[in-house]
Amino acid sequence: MTRRARSLLLIGLAMLLGWLIVGPRPALGAENGSVMAGSIPISGAALFGQHCAGCHVNGGNVIRRGKTLRLAALRRAGLQSGADVARVAALGQGQMGGYGDVLGAGGPEAVGDWVWEQALADWPKS
Repeated sequence: MTRRARSLLLIGLAMLLGWLIVGPRPALGAENGSVMAGSIPISGAALFGQHCAGCHVNGGNVIRRGKTLRLAALRRAGLQSGADVARVAALGQGQMGGYGDVLGAGGPEAVGDWVWEQALADWPKS
């Protein structure tokens, strides 16, 4: 194998690995992309950890520093409740795209309520 072919193979493998790590995944307990609300409870904390924490670690924002999930920042953005946060989680706002399909049925609401609780408690460290 030539040096160039080996380099291209390594780049391709690195890209595949990156996609596997950060690529979209079905929501916790999902079947065909929707969260099972019947026998498996929807956990806002688990959904947040799986789909949101990569950018919003401890309520922060690794992409846009001022657009955090802290109470003051949420209120500056016009968000006043868990339902408002759920709407943004589902549909997106500004640079953030919507994750309604990824979070599944009831997922945005579970995440929104959990995020609002954390914001009210100033994102306690676990």
